[in-house]
Amino acid sequence: MSDIGSGDEGISSQKYHGQGMDAGGNNFDSGQQPQEQELATKMLQIQSKRFYLDVKQNRRGRFIKVAEIGADGRRSQIFLAMSTAAEFRDHLSSFSDYYSSLGPPNPENVPDDGKLKSEMMLKDNRRYYLDLKENSRGRFLRVSQTITRGGPRSQIALPAQGMIEFRDALTDLLDDFGTDDGGYKGELPEGRHLRVDNKNFYFDIGQNNRGIYMKVSEVVPSLQVKSNFRTAITVPEKCWSRFRDIMAEYCDKMGRAQLSPPTHQGGSGSGARAGSAQPAREMDTFGGNGASRI
Repeated sequence: MSDIGSGDEGISSQKYHGQGMDAGGNNFDSGQQPQEQELATKMLQIQSKRFYLDVKQNRRGRFIKVAEIGADGRRSQIFLAMSTAAEFRDHLSSFSDYYSSLGPPNPENVPDDGKLKSEMMLKDNRRYYLDLKENSRGRFLRVSQTITRGGPRSQIALPAQGMIEFRDALTDLLDDFGTDDGGYKGELPEGRHLRVDNKNFYFDIGQNNRGIYMKVSEVVPSLQVKSNFRTAITVPEKCWSRFRDIMAEYCDKMGRAQLSPPTHQGGSGSGARAGSAQPAREMDTFGGNGASRI
């Protein structure tokens, strides 16, 4: 299963309602929330922040939603497949050991970007960047979740002193519910790119709580706004075969039409004089000349 649905769900559990958080949609439904069940939850108070770890289950399997609520009320969240949560748990042990080996903060010996240690996790079409950082307020672990090709980014910041407590809470949930994601077990195909004239087409395979899908994006340069104009369609995996058959049928018909000799109209009708050497005009069904067709 995927770590999340479309990447923009809000925190929908009843315990958050008093804080103004709402629920979003997903890739294939228009405003209809999929059936989702909360199996367990843990709350951690680490310094001035609260963290909620919710184990959830829907038709695709189980996952963990991690929500961070700061002292100022700002909210952020990431979603982890159960297998990704297990990998994250192991990284937390490594980061905690490294943090323990560091001496007191030294403002004169901090990297320019503030990063002390970094790791990356990959799950389906999502990447997770783990960065132990240091700034004027102290040391913390930033966990960023991204989607390929400029998708939405979300992140949480965990105070370094709380990494062990967070790891232990995650371990308890994984011990109770396991590390099996459910859903598709194999590796998703890599994306493909096709360029035709001044257009670029991207074929990206992804997975969410509705299943596997293909996103076909068309990128056309726009001279008016000096940027690229992008449109996209999403095709669920369950209809790929039918989608392919329709495209193959069109390709076959166009191939036969291009190989067929042009038909000429003759006879005694008023449109052409008998015996005339003038050839009949071929109809252009695209409404333009051949050079302008895509």
